[in-house]
Amino acid sequence: MMSNVISEVRETMTAINQAWLENRPADMGSSLHPDITMVFPGFSGIITGRDALLASFTEFCKNARVLEYEESDLQIQISSNVAVVSFRFNMLYERPSYRERSTGRDVWVFERVEGKWLAVWRTMVDLQTKRESGT
Repeated sequence: MMSNVISEVRETMTAINQAWLENRPADMGSSLHPDITMVFPGFSGIITGRDALLASFTEFCKNARVLEYEESDLQIQISSNVAVVSFRFNMLYERPSYRERSTGRDVWVFERVEGKWLAVWRTMVDLQTKRESGT
């Protein structure tokens, strides 16, 4: 039974990441709670609400191109109707004036609402970035 729940959460997380990686950030909406909060790395600020979070992913997709993206060390913990998903990521992307490599751990919290897992909170920890000028 627990393996089914873990599979459901994993599938939801995969769908969220595939949506923005495939330049379809709006498709993430059905997996995000209306009141989701994203805490910026270093707890330096927040975005509150599905529309605001989708707008941030839309901005990234319009202004950056992902050249490399890898995930590793996936961890999923379940407690009742809450799931915590974390994974290491390694991404190289480019914007018009630079390329940047970002690595760290993405952390998402999900809540089971009416039979569906919805993301309610997100942050990135251990974030490291290295910017290269030019493209």
